[in-house]
Amino acid sequence: MNKQQKSAELQVLTEALKSGTFIYLTDATGLSANDTNRLRRQLFENGVSMRVAKNTLISLAMEASGKDFGTLRTHALSGATAVLISENMKAPAVTLKKFRDKGDKPKLKGAYIDSGIFLGDDQLTTLTELKSREDLIGEVIGLLQSPARNVISALQSGGSKLAGVVKTLSER
Repeated sequence: MNKQQKSAELQVLTEALKSGTFIYLTDATGLSANDTNRLRRQLFENGVSMRVAKNTLISLAMEASGKDFGTLRTHALSGATAVLISENMKAPAVTLKKFRDKGDKPKLKGAYIDSGIFLGDDQLTTLTELKSREDLIGEVIGLLQSPARNVISALQSGGSKLAGVVKTLSER
């Protein structure tokens, strides 16, 4: 790869990291060509882009992106690295976990989720269980509506009971 190609790759990677909200770093070393293609296909079907690049380029792109990747830059960039970028927080983690049903690769090196850093392969299960912002807002709204629903329900059921009691008394 000559300097122009490296510069072009760096620009593409920097833009991808700038625009990407959810970034995962994985190590797919040891996967066969067929398995790698199958992984890429599954990621693509779930809206995840995958780029393989040298660690130095990834580090430079992280620095140029303006985001604070913190320990992800220092701890996760060793060996072969593939960058997974998605607009859906859980899509890369769920796809990796599903793909790994048949083996233990690819390994998760780390993830950047809304400025949160997750390091290590043991975080994959945690990442699949994270709730999205929309899910959390829905739960809060449901919790806020619950007392009001209970009061309205009690008033409505109490009204019919009261009407039944009055009707029974009037018939006697």
